[in-house]
Amino acid sequence: MDPLHTLRTNFNGTLNLLEIAKRNRAKFFQASTSEVYGNPTQHPQAESYFGHVNPIGIRACYDEGKRVAETLCFEYYRQHGMVIKVVRIFNTYGPRMSPEDGRVVSNFIIQALADKPITIYGDGSQTRSFCFVDDLIDGFLAFMETGDNVTGPINLGNPTEISVGELARKIISMTQSQSVVHYLPLPQDDPARRKPDLTVAQMSLGWRPYTSLTGGLEATIEHFRKLLKLQKKDHS
Repeated sequence: MDPLHTLRTNFNGTLNLLEIAKRNRAKFFQASTSEVYGNPTQHPQAESYFGHVNPIGIRACYDEGKRVAETLCFEYYRQHGMVIKVVRIFNTYGPRMSPEDGRVVSNFIIQALADKPITIYGDGSQTRSFCFVDDLIDGFLAFMETGDNVTGPINLGNPTEISVGELARKIISMTQSQSVVHYLPLPQDDPARRKPDLTVAQMSLGWRPYTSLTGGLEATIEHFRKLLKLQKKDHS
């Protein structure tokens, strides 16, 4: 997606929706992201951490767009007394992901099922924490049921940390793929480590993720197997 379009969408879209919510006295849910922490120097990342974002880097339009969207939410909360719920979503995956969405889990699975080279940017030592979508939705629902005084931001994700290289090897093994790993240069400002501190979520929501990475990947791999079979059938 075009970075400027992303920035405009985050700013203008959030502002327009906040105005609609204010007029209708509606509760406002903001799906923010762990990208607000940038390439963090604090590990794991707690909500009190202000982040380490390069404001002129190639990732800046997305990172700063999400940060300004949070700012708008809290200004409407302070100035207009709006009820807001701001959640910072860490890497999420699961069935019904788009095969073209460019996320690491879907990319690796699609490549592995086709026995194509698995593309890793950098040396694969960078880490991520992957949350299964069912767990995330449970967190959303628990957050929305809290009192109006619970605004967030609240981290939602899975604290089990894994390197990108290890994830690739795990998916190759689970799919029994013949894929090999192909390394490409690491993009600018790509986070070296990413892991949520879930203390606030556990205390405020009584929430924690329960799906193992293996269990979540099994369901996601099965989804893509079926999807690729259907696509192959449609083109035959």
